Amino acid sequence: MSEPGESLLTFPCDLPIKVFGRNDQDFRDAALTIVRAHYGSLQQIAEQVSKQGSYLSLTITVRATNREQLDAVYQDLVASAQILMVL
Repeated sequence: MSEPGESLLTFPCDLPIKVFGRNDQDFRDAALTIVRAHYGSLQQIAEQVSKQGSYLSLTITVRATNREQLDAVYQDLVASAQILMVL
């Protein structure tokens, strides 16, 4: 069993970040700009459009080096008005 505050991840690691928003360029630009600000290059980006085409999910795989880096990118993504949800 892990200690409180101990990460279940072993760093560095490849980690997918899933981001949801409206299917428009503003959402894409906001999500990618935020993630690139924290990680520089992105390893992989996958897009999935909703059935009616109104929404888009981006799965952005990054090379995470520590827990603080992950927390910071999640905080910035959640704070963005263009982004509806982050997993």
